Amino acid sequence: MSITDFAMGWFSLAGKNALVTGGNTGLGQAFALALAAGGANVFVPSLADDDGTTRSLIEAHGVRYEFVEADITAAGVPASVVQGCVDRLGSIDVLVNSAGICPLAEVLDFGREQWDPTVAINLTAAFEMSHEAARHMIPQRSGKIINICSMFSFLGGRWSPAYAATKHGIAGFTKAYADELAGYGIQVNGIAPGYYATAITAATRSDPARNQAVLDHIPADRWGEPVDLMGATVFLASRASDYVNGHILAVDGGYLVR
Repeated sequence: MSITDFAMGWFSLAGKNALVTGGNTGLGQAFALALAAGGANVFVPSLADDDGTTRSLIEAHGVRYEFVEADITAAGVPASVVQGCVDRLGSIDVLVNSAGICPLAEVLDFGREQWDPTVAINLTAAFEMSHEAARHMIPQRSGKIINICSMFSFLGGRWSPAYAATKHGIAGFTKAYADELAGYGIQVNGIAPGYYATAITAATRSDPARNQAVLDHIPADRWGEPVDLMGATVFLASRASDYVNGHILAVDGGYLVR
């Protein structure tokens, strides 16, 4: 078998249908594009569509892009979103829980106003989306659930207690669902991105002192680019990872080792 045949057979997502929450912005878009490049059709629920960029990038790979405007924190919406993916594309084979927020405030200014929505989108919505996806994956006895964790799944988070709490929580949830669903041929894993050059980190990167403080902690000596996440995404969504379960894969340039 040639390396090309191996790659096409084990890493191909041709014929698969993937649902990516928040898949038209930031790192979520990178996850969606990786799956499309691997051959999967992509269904994206989000609060708003973009200017058509995500659609054009995904459809350039010869696959389908379906969008639905949805607030996945609202009661009943995760069920309708998952069913919408099945209705439009025919199945749900891959779920990527990437939608998330990270409000920042010092301890005495961080209250329920910041805590509650962070828990709702980062943790509760990911649980409900996974629960609804499992309803379809269990009967077909196959599926991949990829939860987006964080460096703060392992570390504390100054000025972001809710974010740190939810990212620790999503790591634990990943392991719990991996244990329960493995017997049905379903793998549940997480990706923990390090520090990435996206709009959300623009302020830090534009401040020389703060930027250097981050770089001093990264052996790779650079911020990650969204493309750096694509290989991990395809791997965890494909049959190449069929014996990988309950793992949190750090894609961080070595941040955690320093």
